[in-house]
Amino acid sequence: MTTGTVPFKHRWLFSLLWTNVAVALVDLVVFVGGPARSTRDLLQSLAFTFVYANLTSFFALLILGWLIERLALRGVPPWKVVIPGILVFTTGGCLLAQSLLAAAGFSGSQHFWLDYYRTLRFAVPLALVFGLGAMTHATLLARVQMMERELHEKQIAGERSRKLAAETRLRSLESWIHPHFLFNTLNSISALIAIDPARADQIVGRLAILLRASLDTSANSLIPLHQEIAMVESYLDIERVRLGDKLRARVEVPDELRETKVPPMSIQSLVENAVKHGITPQSDGGDLVVSGRADAEGIHIEVGDTGPGFELADICAGHGLDKLVQRLDTLFGDRARLNVTRRDAYSVVEMILPRP
Repeated sequence: MTTGTVPFKHRWLFSLLWTNVAVALVDLVVFVGGPARSTRDLLQSLAFTFVYANLTSFFALLILGWLIERLALRGVPPWKVVIPGILVFTTGGCLLAQSLLAAAGFSGSQHFWLDYYRTLRFAVPLALVFGLGAMTHATLLARVQMMERELHEKQIAGERSRKLAAETRLRSLESWIHPHFLFNTLNSISALIAIDPARADQIVGRLAILLRASLDTSANSLIPLHQEIAMVESYLDIERVRLGDKLRARVEVPDELRETKVPPMSIQSLVENAVKHGITPQSDGGDLVVSGRADAEGIHIEVGDTGPGFELADICAGHGLDKLVQRLDTLFGDRARLNVTRRDAYSVVEMILPRP
């Protein structure tokens, strides 16, 4: 059975067994509360009841569930199928059962239609009660199953997001702790100590900010934009000491976006990629711009550089940008994405996030 768009596997054998148990209990209640009758009368009544119940419910359970599922795809509510279906299968099943009993000689044909009418007076209300009760149970069960499935999917998505975020932080941390990076940074600090101690101390602080921020965001799938920008500015400040005039970078993110939530190390990954592949290989360096804006579509964060550019399809699996695409998909689905474009002299990587 299907409720709305929620699939429900109709266990018709179990329902048929439950129908037999239910009608047997009803028959026993009627027998106990009615005039005194023999055990033989009780057994005969139960036998007749089982014939009526099974011929009525068997085809209903077999066909009605399939019919509800098909019509639900067209937006027909289940109750609009269940109620007419119960009436049709009950009247038809009782007629078939009484005809078979009459043909077998267990029921006289003299008062056939009168007996049929009397049977329907009891069968239709009972069928409606049990049928609507079964539909309500199926609806509630389907909703519980859907909620459990959605919760499980969210747990899996959250775990995947945390794993991808941890991998990204480790990759960035490894790039900073990499001997080549540390050697260049420490060499820059050493050179600055003699000529500009204050600047050397500042670079040490910038390096500490990067390492501390990478560890502090380990439990968060999203952080405020101003925290991410602080990491980006620290990274760029360190690279300016190493690259000098080759790196001409600026950050132009409006203050009204400061509290916007972004995945940690997301903009940092874009900036690292731009410095490594767009600026450093150029003999005369280049310009790098980090900008942000908001519109009806969402939050746009752009990192542009004057390097040769690339295509997003060319990114290798496991690359920092590939990991970022996976994280965006896990966190936001199709509401977030990366675009790579060429705009004037800049290769621009645009990260689009949904508005809060």
